Amino acid sequence: MKSNKKRSGGKTGAVVALCIVLVVTVLLGWLGLTGMSIPPRGLYKVLSWLPTTNAENWPESLPLGLDLRGGMYVEYSGKAPEGSEANFDDLVEGTMTIIRERLSDKGYNEANVQRIGTDGIRVEIPDVQDDTVLDLIGQTAEMQFLDPSGNVIMKGDQVKTATYVYLDGKHQIQFTLTDKGRELFAEATSKNIGNRIRITLDGETLVDATVQQAITDGTGLISGNYTQESALTTAAQIQSGALPLELTQQKVDKVSATLGQDALSTSVKAALIGIGLIMLLMIFRYRLNGLIASWALTLYIILLFLLIALFHIQLTLPGLAGVVLGIGMAVDANVIIFERFNEEARKGRSAKASVRAGFKNAMSAVLDANVTTLIAAIVLLIFGTGSIQGFAKTLLLGVLVSMFSAILITRFLMNRFVNAGATSINLYTKVTAGKEVEE
Repeated sequence: MKSNKKRSGGKTGAVVALCIVLVVTVLLGWLGLTGMSIPPRGLYKVLSWLPTTNAENWPESLPLGLDLRGGMYVEYSGKAPEGSEANFDDLVEGTMTIIRERLSDKGYNEANVQRIGTDGIRVEIPDVQDDTVLDLIGQTAEMQFLDPSGNVIMKGDQVKTATYVYLDGKHQIQFTLTDKGRELFAEATSKNIGNRIRITLDGETLVDATVQQAITDGTGLISGNYTQESALTTAAQIQSGALPLELTQQKVDKVSATLGQDALSTSVKAALIGIGLIMLLMIFRYRLNGLIASWALTLYIILLFLLIALFHIQLTLPGLAGVVLGIGMAVDANVIIFERFNEEARKGRSAKASVRAGFKNAMSAVLDANVTTLIAAIVLLIFGTGSIQGFAKTLLLGVLVSMFSAILITRFLMNRFVNAGATSINLYTKVTAGKEVEE
């Protein structure tokens, strides 16, 4: 009697669990497609995050790369000024920071600046076709040290080095000056003890510090409410303002907005058709397990694009290819699991025992396949540039989500279906009638 009650309770619990997951799936899918405003007065908004075949209605939360959105890109090679003693990597990072800030100040907030190779810099500016923006990128940075009255003490070419240091429990910036700079700064700080001296770059204030004492040895410390990141960035800006890279333009190209939209629409349509065919094939081949795989794949797609939106990963055409490849990896994991399930079922095991043994036997193959792909994605992410990195990011995220989907979601759904009463092996695969074997 107790056994029957326990079995009935387990069945009811499994049905309830499946209903909850179904409701969550539908809710997430609806939010992903439409978004929503949360009262009062729509103050909080949940942006949609699932892709659409209509490029004009593409979700705001999914940023598009240049090849899908249209715009222009330019590649430079950088060279340190003759006689420079600065670290070349610091100069590159500082130059990239300056370019980002210049573009951002002019309203190009979605511009992407990244390093390519050892001495290259690539700048991508979406929705721009005008070559005049290149003049903004290539300007020589103008750094000035200003006294309280705004008279120029000296310019950035008097700075030898500027580096981040951690002293006395504080994140600080240490700088050294040339001989001429040492004389100018010594005179200025001697006259302005207790007053403030500003360091500006292209008219923007980088540092506004109070002079504590005369600095006569050409070496100074700048302290303030810096984090490690902000101190590193400011040091790089001071360094690069003083010793900017000599940039040589290597390549300029443009992508029309129409071409990008056509590529986006075509890619999404192809992906949807492929996903639909995969689901039909899985259901035909694996019956109820195929339906479970399609459900898990739906959740996988919803979660994948949600994470892409949350991490603000820019989608490029190769990036979309990485998404599709990730979907293939998710299906591949399910195929391995279901084949192991069928093997156990054909030995005469019950559905519950087949699920348990099938996952146990499939895990090593699933993990091996995914780990090797993860390694490849990480290598591409570290050493790749441009669109290659976009492919690596979506592939890496896709594989991680596919492992979560196969190991947790698919297993949860299979166990709940079995507990809900779907115990006939013929619901999952065709087997010869025989005695069931329990572990």
